[in-house]
Amino acid sequence: FINRKQIGNDLTDNSYSSDGYRFHDIFHFSYAAVLGWSPVIRSNLKLKRKSDSGIDEVEDGGRAIAIEEGISALVFSYAKDRNFLEGVDTLDDQLLKTIKNMTLHLEVSQCSLGAWEKAILSGYEVWRQVEKNQGGKIIVDLDARSIIYQGK
Repeated sequence: FINRKQIGNDLTDNSYSSDGYRFHDIFHFSYAAVLGWSPVIRSNLKLKRKSDSGIDEVEDGGRAIAIEEGISALVFSYAKDRNFLEGVDTLDDQLLKTIKNMTLHLEVSQCSLGAWEKAILSGYEVWRQVEKNQGGKIIVDLDARSIIYQGK
């Protein structure tokens, strides 16, 4: 919810076992906050850049959205095997390089591996709190490039 208006659909984990994936939009907000990039969030908030047809198609279009969703799923699988990154302060270089390669043709390609690492670790810090509390509010500050858990 943003300003009491629901953004996106109610989700389940889409899994045979409960693993908290239903809260994965936090990762998209983290990418928006830290990297300044999230075609998923732009689409959900109806903020796609329609005034430039090339940007609308490439940066905000279906392929970019699918890539971002793929990154979220890839990292979730990686994180699940590592206690959802609790206590982790560095990520595997191969994971980060794979993400970088997936986004080479997009504006986010200008972001460093370190920025991706910060976005992922920040997102999981908030995700763990939301999962633990089965919900809550998050604050995304695009200017400060931060995402924090505020509580229920």
